[in-house]
Amino acid sequence: MCARTHFLRQIGVYGYDQVEPIVLAALLSEDPLLLIGRHGTGKTYLLNSLSEALALEHRHYNASLVSFDDLVGFPYPDKDGLSIRFIETPATIWGAESVLVDELNRCKPEHQNRFFSLVHERRVQGMPLTKLRYRWAAMNPAGEENGYLGAEPLDPALADRFAFIVTVADWADLTAGEKAAVTDPRGDGAISRDGGQLRQFLGERLVRFQSLLQSPPAHVLGYASTVSTTLGQAGLRLSPRRTRQLARNLLAAVCVSDLPHERLFRLVLRASVPQVATGEAAPRETIDAAHSVAWDTVALTGREKWLHEFALETDLAKKAELLLTGCPDPDTGSVAVSQLLAGEAPERVVAFALAVQPHLMECANSPVGADGLNDLGRILSEASEVKADLEWRDPNRNPMSPPGGGKWDAAVPGHELAVKAMEDWPKKRQLRAIHYLDHLVAKSRKVPENWGDLLRDFERCVTTAGHIRNTEQIKSYGPALV
Repeated sequence: MCARTHFLRQIGVYGYDQVEPIVLAALLSEDPLLLIGRHGTGKTYLLNSLSEALALEHRHYNASLVSFDDLVGFPYPDKDGLSIRFIETPATIWGAESVLVDELNRCKPEHQNRFFSLVHERRVQGMPLTKLRYRWAAMNPAGEENGYLGAEPLDPALADRFAFIVTVADWADLTAGEKAAVTDPRGDGAISRDGGQLRQFLGERLVRFQSLLQSPPAHVLGYASTVSTTLGQAGLRLSPRRTRQLARNLLAAVCVSDLPHERLFRLVLRASVPQVATGEAAPRETIDAAHSVAWDTVALTGREKWLHEFALETDLAKKAELLLTGCPDPDTGSVAVSQLLAGEAPERVVAFALAVQPHLMECANSPVGADGLNDLGRILSEASEVKADLEWRDPNRNPMSPPGGGKWDAAVPGHELAVKAMEDWPKKRQLRAIHYLDHLVAKSRKVPENWGDLLRDFERCVTTAGHIRNTEQIKSYGPALV
């Protein structure tokens, strides 16, 4: 599983083979690690064993029972009478190199706040913990439905400070060999020692990790960025800080594991989504789907990579720019148009066609082949001949007047207001936008409630296409349309 050997097995920890690269990555980066699992799954045993194997000055606190004095000691005035010092005990945190906060989601809110500073900043009461390297925590799954009274979802801000959030395997998830090893009682009470192999391994890999941090590979950054965007579109938000942390997690993982990168990246992503600890919906299938999209983005090359980027782009203006300036060849452009028609909402398809197709028709070396041009032309024809509940009309009529006479505010509620919002637009662009509005209201006889957003997207798309044309990024255009 991991480079060279199974380090966790060597220190007597079994059942963690699947997530060993994550544990090792957390040790290498020294970023906070949170384990989530049912009681008896070895969370505490693993973390305490790691401290023994690395010969760390370790503190283990039960968050549901600990008091502030347990952490810092008893305060007393300094000699100058202007500051406070603390009487240290063997249990206080000041000399610790590693800290395990057990039962993290059972503690009182005020203690969670204190642990926030500990996890995020290596500080307590604003005072730095200069020796502290590792911050670890463990918790049971939240909610009474899981059988744990008093176990609450973690505060989202606190969860976001843990670099890695690992869901621990239960008995049913273990292999036959792992079950046999876990069942064997001979390791109970033994000190976890491996002759310094784990510490040596981490020291060797640290040089590479620090080098990667100075110059991160483009595919790692691209993967993290695409994942964040894709999950956001699915309703699962990763903060900008979390996206950067994901990239850091990936860099640490590739330094400690020899897994194929596709499998390793998926494993790291699953352990980098903080919603797993907060009670928010974080479906595994959504996370894995985002991984697939992101991996394809960084793994594909040439024509396939361009088509993938075009399909993923959600901004119509950027989509137009990709097609007009970056399409590899006309056949690829026709495929992109076909995918657009099949995968986008009808109103976005019409906006794109109205913005882009007139330019393509006057381009001597079009980036879209005949099939794609015909498809876009069909959309334009349908958009300019609105029938449905309005009526048939001459596509060459003045778009400023409603079909059949009368006033727009009577025939189509909201249309006159929408037209007024475009008063500052160039005349020809305004006329095309009104054609777009006509198409949108064909069935409902009213302007959609999100007409402002639709028009802004349309206007940006038209502006981008016109700018590309006017700066001759596409060759041999005729007279400007916008």
